[in-house]
Amino acid sequence: MGHPSTPAFRVFHALRIKGFASVATLAECTALDAHDVQQHLDDLATDGHAQFREARALWQLTPDGRAAHAERLAADLTGLDTGALADVYGRFLTLNTGFKELCGDWQLRNGEPNDHADAAYDAAVIGRLHDLHGRAHPVAGEIAERIDRFGPYPDRLVAALRGIGDGESNMFTGVMCGSYHDVWMELHEDLILTQGIDRTAEGSF
Repeated sequence: MGHPSTPAFRVFHALRIKGFASVATLAECTALDAHDVQQHLDDLATDGHAQFREARALWQLTPDGRAAHAERLAADLTGLDTGALADVYGRFLTLNTGFKELCGDWQLRNGEPNDHADAAYDAAVIGRLHDLHGRAHPVAGEIAERIDRFGPYPDRLVAALRGIGDGESNMFTGVMCGSYHDVWMELHEDLILTQGIDRTAEGSF
């Protein structure tokens, strides 16, 4: 088994990664029951660490919550040698470069916004994504084997890829919709937080 995290921390951490999220989204991110997610969010709110934005029907951490998360993350990592992730993270970064290029090619065609009217062009980009996914999914799976809370990422990547194949063009680079790009960026942010990496210094956006 990989390094474990409590359900309460998984919800806390997922909300830190997402920034804004609904209960349903956090349930997907944590592989926890929505009722349990709601209870953990209520506990965070009681502690002053999270708040519900009624206008958007989304939860977010408070400033105190973000500060508390850093302490809880350190506690969650107790006993884990984060340096052992360096090898698999290096492979992820190599894939990240290719993924960023793919996203650019999906969003732009001949220097103009891609209107997705050229089915052959889109199919070629999707084919390249499938190739990258074939290399990325095992990397995500290896990380999940080492740290339990990373477990949902591989399945979430598969679900996004399936949506793209079903014609949902937003599932490639859409924002806050569970797109492949959403999941990929969350995985990257999770790896950075877990290893205590300075993203700006690393330059891996």
